[in-house]
Order: sequence, then C-alpha cells, then structure tokens
Amino acid sequence: MCRVAYHQCVSPTTQAFLAALIGAVVAGGAVLAWHVSQRQQEAAIRADEPALPAGVATVLSVLRSSAVVVDDADDVVKASAPALAFGLVRGGRLGSPELADLVRQVRRDGQIRETELTMPRPSGMPRTVTARVAPLSSRFVLALVEDRTRERRVEAVRRDFVANVSHELKTPVGAIKLLAEAVADASDDPQAVERFATRMTTESDRLSRLVQQIIELSRLQGDEPLEGPAIVDVDDVVKRSVDITVTDATSRNISVVRGGTPGLTIFGNEEQVSAAVTNLVANAVAYSGDDSTVLVSTKPNDDMVEISVVDQGIGIPHDELDRIFERFYRVDPARHRSTGGTGLGLSIVKHVAATHGGDVRVWSLEGQGSTFTLSLPRSEQEEFTV
Repeated sequence: MCRVAYHQCVSPTTQAFLAALIGAVVAGGAVLAWHVSQRQQEAAIRADEPALPAGVATVLSVLRSSAVVVDDADDVVKASAPALAFGLVRGGRLGSPELADLVRQVRRDGQIRETELTMPRPSGMPRTVTARVAPLSSRFVLALVEDRTRERRVEAVRRDFVANVSHELKTPVGAIKLLAEAVADASDDPQAVERFATRMTTESDRLSRLVQQIIELSRLQGDEPLEGPAIVDVDDVVKRSVDITVTDATSRNISVVRGGTPGLTIFGNEEQVSAAVTNLVANAVAYSGDDSTVLVSTKPNDDMVEISVVDQGIGIPHDELDRIFERFYRVDPARHRSTGGTGLGLSIVKHVAATHGGDVRVWSLEGQGSTFTLSLPRSEQEEFTV
C-alpha cells in the first residue's frame, strides 16, 4: 500500500489523461444540453406555426414563380424566393392592395380567380402581372403571380408597328392608284402620260424601299446570331454607301466627302454593315441643305472602329434626340414626302450596331447639323496587320 499522497502515487501522464477525460465528459454534456435546448425551441416554434397542407412548403421551395400563402388574418405565412425578390411581401403582408383584396374574395367564396394587375414601382415604369389565386384550405389561400411586363410591352410595340406599317404602305399604294387613273384619263396626252409614269416610278421605288426595310428590320430583330460573319473592309463599305447616294447628292449639289483612317476592318456581316452606313449617309443627304457638304470619316478607337457621318442639315431638337431611333419616327414629318424617307433607317442602324456588339450615338445642334457615329468592334486580323 502506497504510504504517500495519492497524487504522488499517480504518474503525471495518468493525471493528464484523467483531466482530459473529465473535460471531454463535461464538454459532451454541454453540447448535449445545447442540442436538447435547440430541439425544444424548434418544437415550440413549429407548434406556433400554422399547419400548412402537406407538400405545400416543398412545392413553394422549388417554384420559379412568385408564390405566397396567406392565412385568415391576411398574414403571409409562406413565400417563395422569387416572391420575396419581386417585392410581393412587405412587413409580413402582401405589398399590393389589389392582390390582398383578391385574396380576401377567394377566402370568402372559395372560387379560383385570375386577373391582370398593375403594380407600381418606386422607380421606373409599373409592372404588369397576372395573378391566379386559389384556396388551399379554410384558412389558407395561395397566390401565384407572373410578371408580364415585357410581354405586354412587346405586344404594344407590335400593335404600333402594324399600325405604322399599314399607314406607311397606304401612302405609296394610294398614290400609285391615283396616278394610274390619271394616266388612263390622259391617254391622248403623251406629255402628261410621261409625267404621271415618272411619278408612278418614284412611288413604286418608295414602296419597294419601305418593304425592303421592313423585311430587313424584322430579320435584325429576330435576335439571331450573325449570318456568315467575316472580315469586313470598312473602306469598301463606305465607298459603296457613298456611291449609292451620289445621285441624290449630285442633284442638289451636295458634296459627299470621305476621310479618316484607311485600312480599318471589322468582323461582322458586310451586308448589314453596308445597310447601316448607307442609311446614315442617305439620311445626312436627305436632311442637308443644297450646296452643302456631308463628311464620312473613319477612325480607330481602342478596340472599336468609329464611322462618323457629319452633315450641315436642319439638326435635331434636343428633346427629340432620344426618339430618333424609334421605328417610323421623324423629326419633321412634313418633310418625309419630299425626302422619300421611311422612318426606318435609323432603327436599322441601331439594330445592326446591337447585333454586332457596338453602338450608335448622335450629336446635333438644331439649325447647324448632326453627327452620327457608328461604333463596331475591330477585327483581330486588322489589329495585327496595321
């Protein structure tokens, strides 16, 4: 039997082991007690939560739609993540008074309802949504909300487009019909027949140009990838565009001058780029005064090529600059008959720029002229060879 104190009989290693063992037991007990406490709290919370019908919470957790469940006190008891991001829930209740009223109606009679609502936003245009509301039980009502803002905007644009196209087509078609009748009445007057026939040709050209631009714009708005992208020589594009407009320019003694940096190339669709540049040059010639100058210049700007068309025309009022790229929009509607414009040229330029990953911008001063600048990405081949 050991006659010395106990701690002197036990080796230091054993003492350390026993201390560690006791510490582990105490720590384990503390962790166990914490888990028991947490489970009790969660159980208490679950007891306070309203009992949703089986499977509802699971469905809401995977829904991509904005969905909320409202109880009989008009409190939101469950909401999908998109609903929270959409702003449907504010302070535990529905953020839309109209939707809240629809939920109360469904709770009263149990009838499923579907309607379209306009929801204001703190900033920007209000949202247009469709809401479908259905009862889940005597206590709960489910509301599903889909954002239809973009669809309604597209529908409005299409309606306007059809109305505008119909109006624009009526003008040359009506003129051709009247001119044909005039030719028939003047069959015994060769000079009158020749005059009317010339005007018929002019109106036919206008109609053909309008139809072609409508087709072109429709193709550009299809969000399809570029067809046959290739290296495009900017000098060739500019030369071709100037050649196309030279007849109209010469008839009014307008000089179309080319300048800038030669040898630039871009990667894209040559036909589309040519159409965009031609529209810019033709637009500059059409709205310039007689005996003036139109300058078409090119220059590199970092990884972009800028094609600028400068005119000395009537200019554009400052408050209309944001609208000139809209389809069929004209700064001076009274002039489109004399200029032969369709109101689609700048829309085509805008879509060509967007399709190629570039942009188009305008500077203008009323009464002094305008500068349109089309920026398109430079080709890698040109960067290595310049």
